[in-house]
Amino acid sequence: MIYCARKKIMSTKVEQKTRELCEVIAEHLETGGIRKRIDAFLADTSARGQYETLMTKGQALQEKQQSGQTLEPVEISAFEKDRDSLLKNPVALAYLDAQEELHDLKHLVQKHVAKTIELGRVPGAEELADSCGGHGGCGCHGH
Repeated sequence: MIYCARKKIMSTKVEQKTRELCEVIAEHLETGGIRKRIDAFLADTSARGQYETLMTKGQALQEKQQSGQTLEPVEISAFEKDRDSLLKNPVALAYLDAQEELHDLKHLVQKHVAKTIELGRVPGAEELADSCGGHGGCGCHGH
């Protein structure tokens, strides 16, 4: 019975701190403009259409390539044209930047929590930097 009470107290404390972290994250989404950029994109049917078209074409090209078929230069050119057009749309570009920031934020939180659980203590900066090894392009170098 003592174990259960202790577990509940610990669980409550972790839940409280997790809620506090979530509040800070939500505040960051607002003050950093992330939420605003995502909402602007969702409200812009033209930008969404461009994005969805590009994602559909990209998926089709990837599936074709994975099935061993050769990608035709005209297909690649059409995809690149659509990509360049999307990247010239300021609403879509702001959305893509916001998505990258969300990914980086999620990765940062996950890395800190995972390393804390692994070590049984709060990790130092050098331990967090080392935890990236072998994951080229994970985005944590220099942060």
